[in-house]
Amino acid sequence: MNEQQFENAVARMVQGDKTGLKEIYLNYAGYIYRIIYEVLQNKENAEDVTSEFFIRLWDKAEQFKPGNGHKGYLAVIARNMAVDFLRKHKKEELSALLQDLGQEGEEDNKGSIIKLAEDKTNQVEEQVIGSMTISQALELLKPSERQIISLKVLGEMTFKEIAAAMEIPMGTVTWKYQNAIKKLRRCGYEQGF
Repeated sequence: MNEQQFENAVARMVQGDKTGLKEIYLNYAGYIYRIIYEVLQNKENAEDVTSEFFIRLWDKAEQFKPGNGHKGYLAVIARNMAVDFLRKHKKEELSALLQDLGQEGEEDNKGSIIKLAEDKTNQVEEQVIGSMTISQALELLKPSERQIISLKVLGEMTFKEIAAAMEIPMGTVTWKYQNAIKKLRRCGYEQGF
């Protein structure tokens, strides 16, 4: 989909015509999902946020400013939604942990609650250090390397397709891919890439 087609689809959305949204969805659902998955590293959450993305795109269609590049516009919205999702859920997890600690410890004694939180945090850190998952290993990569790995492995895209999607030279894509693979091998992930 080129700029003009995208702008026409958005104009139809502003008029209340859902065919514009359908056209954008058919062309960009995979692209949006990959961006969101790269941030969340969770299939179900990425699917949920991708669905919410298209609802938000429909609701905010009139805010689109033509001429600024629609792929970047879509990518920024998708990444922001994924980051917002992470922030919201981290706050919920912290609140749940504090509630659990409040029930386990004496509510009047804040020091013991903090001590329990620190103990649980230390236990979790020891478990994480003991068994690094692939998602944790991927976190060691630069964002561009992680995106290239995601597009290559999960998206099953060629280096040429990745270069076109990211709008960078193919040589840069292959170089970053090789560097990322070296880093993952140092973490013990030699198979599957």
